[in-house]
Amino acid sequence: MKTLAKLPVTIVTGFLGSGKTTLLRHMLDNAQGRRIAVIVNEFGELGIDGEILKQCSIGCTEEEANGRVYELANGCLCCTVQEEFFPVMRELVARRGDLDHILIETSGLALPKPLVQAFQWPEIRSACTVDAVITVVDSPAVAAGTFAAFPDQVDAQRKLDPNLDHESPLHELFADQLASADLVILNKSDLISPEDLARVRLEVAEELPPAVKIIEASSGRLPLEVLIGLGAGSEVHIDGRHSHHDHHHEGEDDHDHDAFDSISIELPQADESLLLDALTQLVVKHGILRVKGFAAIPNKPMRLLIQGVGTRFDKHFDRAWRADEPRATHLVLIGQELDATLLEAQLRAALSV
Repeated sequence: MKTLAKLPVTIVTGFLGSGKTTLLRHMLDNAQGRRIAVIVNEFGELGIDGEILKQCSIGCTEEEANGRVYELANGCLCCTVQEEFFPVMRELVARRGDLDHILIETSGLALPKPLVQAFQWPEIRSACTVDAVITVVDSPAVAAGTFAAFPDQVDAQRKLDPNLDHESPLHELFADQLASADLVILNKSDLISPEDLARVRLEVAEELPPAVKIIEASSGRLPLEVLIGLGAGSEVHIDGRHSHHDHHHEGEDDHDHDAFDSISIELPQADESLLLDALTQLVVKHGILRVKGFAAIPNKPMRLLIQGVGTRFDKHFDRAWRADEPRATHLVLIGQELDATLLEAQLRAALSV
């Protein structure tokens, strides 16, 4: 009997809004015949990222696409790995003769180290290897002095919290995502000056082992050969990578992810400019880190995909509304200490719905 080679796995991590899903979609669009399974770790109740990936042109039917995208919808991978990740991986291992590669997109709030350590489990280790951990960096956000939006608010919180000495939780999370990386992508490099990009590169390099390469990208557009086939075997050396959060996975109940809220809001159809203005005001007023979702625009046959980091919003019509789905607006808001009822009420008032 022929022994199957280990199935390579690429883990894509990075902070909220850094461009992970865009990178994965680019990889799938340029798969060049490779048979790729995708695991999407969604922070929040709506499968927004999975929906985006299903629109990729990898030449499969929607039924087949649904079979390839695995969404883990109950929090970060390091928290749900025993409950959900293992059964998904066991299913993929059973089908590894039909697959060439696995891509895993972690939540923007996930810690990659525990996920990589899961590949040390005998049943997974015998069949899979972590080809590389790729950390995607939002270059404009780092250049602005933060790793999401609103550096002043983050810094104010740090100063007010006696439990935070020199670094904010966001910085520690960012550093931990870099600490596990085998490759770092400075994404959105076209949106900042060469001087700022050079400064970001230096700042990121300070958090990395010397052997880790840093490359620049715009919207994740990189040759697939640069992203896969690295052969890092990350599960072998991950225990030696220091993490700020190592002690949280040694029997302690504390978990920094509890500081983040993810709330879902459903609204009727709304005028596009009115909705974006209302979301911008909401972001400024409440310090919302991330907005993502789909909007129904009156008299438009296609749904509007919205993705926002701070007050920076990207939008485009991604596909036509299906006949069997209601034309409604679905949004996910991610931030700290968010009041779901208040936010929905303010958004409805701004839209007068």
